[in-house]
This record gives sequence, structure tokens and C-alpha cells, in this order.
Amino acid sequence: MIRIIIPLAMLILLGMGAYWGTQSTSLETEEVIRSEKLDFRVETVVADLDIPWAMAFLPNGDMLFTERKGSLRLVQQGELHPKPIGGVPKVRARGQGGLLDLELHPQYAENGWIYLSYSSPIEGDEPGEGANTALMRAKIKDHQLVEQEVIFKALPNYRQSHHYGGRIIFDQEGYLYLSVGDRGGRDENQTLTNYRGKIFRLNDDGSIPEDNPFVEEAGAVTAIWSWGHRNPQGLSLHPETGEVWEHEHGPKGGDELNLIQKGRNYGWPTITYGINYIGTKITDETHREGMEQPQTYWVPSIAPCGMDFVEDEQYGAWQGNILIGSLSFRYLERVELKGHEVVHQEKLLEGIGRVRAIEQAPDGYMYVAIEGPGKIVRLVPEK
Repeated sequence: MIRIIIPLAMLILLGMGAYWGTQSTSLETEEVIRSEKLDFRVETVVADLDIPWAMAFLPNGDMLFTERKGSLRLVQQGELHPKPIGGVPKVRARGQGGLLDLELHPQYAENGWIYLSYSSPIEGDEPGEGANTALMRAKIKDHQLVEQEVIFKALPNYRQSHHYGGRIIFDQEGYLYLSVGDRGGRDENQTLTNYRGKIFRLNDDGSIPEDNPFVEEAGAVTAIWSWGHRNPQGLSLHPETGEVWEHEHGPKGGDELNLIQKGRNYGWPTITYGINYIGTKITDETHREGMEQPQTYWVPSIAPCGMDFVEDEQYGAWQGNILIGSLSFRYLERVELKGHEVVHQEKLLEGIGRVRAIEQAPDGYMYVAIEGPGKIVRLVPEK
């Protein structure tokens, strides 16, 4: 008998389908996809990309997108600009790190601000080693980032190259939300005195809103809006209620979809539906008083990344649903809600690739950014 010995580190990597995977085959763009409630086609917008991580649409319909390696790109009048936008901050493009999310200011047409999250390598006399999750705002002039301002850093730096979080959204009142993962430090998540595993709420210039939940609590990080998160890589605003919805990676099992509420504790790692990658228990608890339950969870893990609500009426019965990307199984998850309750889920486009981001564009179409193969597609309903 041949005995195969696999090192512990390799076992962990094999279990982390959330982050690494093989290449997948792409779907034919002419093919009509027949889902439960909508027939649609997949049209490729731009291809041959290197891990597109986020998208944002300019008022004229042009698209900006990030590549995790550190590039900010522009699709102008349907064509990819041959050169990346200059002046992008230096990133630590290692592991899950790099240039991450991208968001426009709600009044972008008037002020020109764009916001970028990224894994920022240690600078100057910053505490720690490695990198941190940083947030910058800047403007674009002559295909170059100008007036750059770093408005937030989740310090100290950590040597681990995972769980940066990094998603950005604005709410209907103009407040900015940024997610930051636990950076591998689960034992420090259940405290308000650090930046691990939190969602932060900021003013658009990085200052702290006066009504944040912990501004009066001694020792607390005053930017915190919610806590007890593992690695949130999806944030979206409900188009009708304005509520913030989030999804996050569990360990082996226990990915979560959450409704984010002011000052609430979402439990990681005290409660979870997942286990360690090597199969051992993290905790016996899935519920505890004072900790929030997810709206739904996934076992096994789908490795969720990117999400958006379907708003446009051209999508018919999909309108009001959430589309969520799966990294490990390479598909889209369509989630139906009744109020806050998840009432149905459907797998779409199985095998399309590792989905990184989902956004609705000004033209009303849902756009999907994929790695393996690296491309951006749009979902076009059949009339």
C-alpha cells in the first residue's frame, strides 16, 4: 500500500476553495440560459483580464474596474483602454491582497471622488508587519489619479495575507461603509478595541459620524458599525429599504448572509456553523444571546464574493432578488427574499468561473466580474 502524507499547510489550502481553484470553462455567449424564472444570455464585455475584483460605472456608462494585481482600468464606449489609469497606490499583491474594491461618491458627477480599498504595505513607522486594509479617495484627471487622500487604515499591519475584507458601499444618507476581515486573528474578534472583523461607518472624508454606536464607549474604535465578522467580501444596499446587507466567508462551512444593523455583534468565532479546515471544531455553539443569526448560511461553503440586488424591471421575477458570487463552486447564487427572510435559492451559470463582483450598471443590466477565465460579462434577459 502506498501511503500519501500531505502536510497540514497543504490540507488547509485544499480545503480553502474559497480562495484557490482550477480554471473553469466559459459559457457560449449565444446560448440562452433557461433558469427557473428568467431566460437570459451571457455577453462578454471585456476578456483576458487578471483577477478583476470590482466594478463601478461612470455617469456616462463607461466602466472602471480593478484588477487585484494593482491595476485600475477603464472601459470607454465599450472598448478597454489600452493603458491602466496611473497613480494607483502601491499594494501588497500577495495571497488575497491587492487592489480591491471601487466605489463612486453618490455625488460623483459634482465632486469627482472615487474610493479604492486595497492591501497597503507597511509605511514609515506604522505598527506591526506586513500590510493593512486601507481606504483612499482620489479623482481622475487625464487618465491619472490625482488629489489622493488615504482616509482610513485598519492598523496595525499583519503578516498574514488573507481576510482583508475590503468591500465599500454608500448608504442613502451618504455614509460610507467599509468591511475588514479578521486578518486571521479570530481570538481578537470579540472586542471593540481593534479593527479585526468589523464593518466601519465613515463620513465621506473618513471622519467619524457622531451617531456611530460606540463613539462614547471607552477604548472602542469609534468607526465600528458592526462586529464579530470573519471575512466580509460582499456589501449591498437594499434598493427600497436602504438597509445594508452583507455576506462573509465562514471557515469550512458556515458562510453567512447577514442584515447589518447598528452596533450588532455577528458572533464570529463564538458562534458559527462552520468548522476548521482540518475538520476540528471551532465551537459547539451556533446561537448565543446578544449575537445575531444570519439570514441564511451555506454548508458546504460556497465562498461568497460580490453581491448586488437586482433592481431593473427588465429582469421580471428576479427583481428584488440578490445575486451572490461563488468562488469555490464557480456560479451565481440567486437569493429570493420575503421581507428579511430567505425563501428560495437557485444556482445559475454553474462553471462560469470564480465570481468576484456583481454590479448593476446605468443601462440596467447586471454585470459580473470573473476570474478563471478573467473577464467581465453582462446578463441580458430574453424578451
